[in-house]
Amino acid sequence: MADSKAQAGNQRLHETQNGTKSNAKKVSIDVLNARLSDGIDLALDVKQAHWNLKGPQFIGIHEMLDGFRTELDDYNDKVAERITQLGGTARGTATAVASASKLAPYPLDAYAVADHLAALIDRYGVYANAVRENIDETDEAGDAGTADLLTEVSRGVDKQLWFLEAHVQEPTGAMRDGDHAGQR
Repeated sequence: MADSKAQAGNQRLHETQNGTKSNAKKVSIDVLNARLSDGIDLALDVKQAHWNLKGPQFIGIHEMLDGFRTELDDYNDKVAERITQLGGTARGTATAVASASKLAPYPLDAYAVADHLAALIDRYGVYANAVRENIDETDEAGDAGTADLLTEVSRGVDKQLWFLEAHVQEPTGAMRDGDHAGQR
């Protein structure tokens, strides 16, 4: 099927037989591209930590982060493919991600396991909370398929966040690291 010159915001829409209403498509494509930028950024942050962490918990965290990266890559692929299913263009280049990600830049001078955990916890929190907000936003716009995909992503990143936080929580439940603002 030939592509259309229709526009959603500043984005070209391609013709598709997908019957999702055009206003829902626009909302979903915008939301999904925002989360794609954050998701790719987060995946790169996870790999940065994986490569550079140092300390007594190294091997366990190193291997855990490898699995996290694999899962994040799968979520990012599903998000990008959903964008194109709706007729949009997935914006996943390094330049697009760098300009659109809402995550704080990852500290390149972090080495201690605790510093990487704190940085990742903050970024996972920002990402996970945005995904949760977008579930309701896309559902209210009338795109149950995208809301369902975002629910899958939410469950996965919430689990990863839980694993990270469990490393820094005391048995009392108090956190001993992370600034809860995505700034570390």
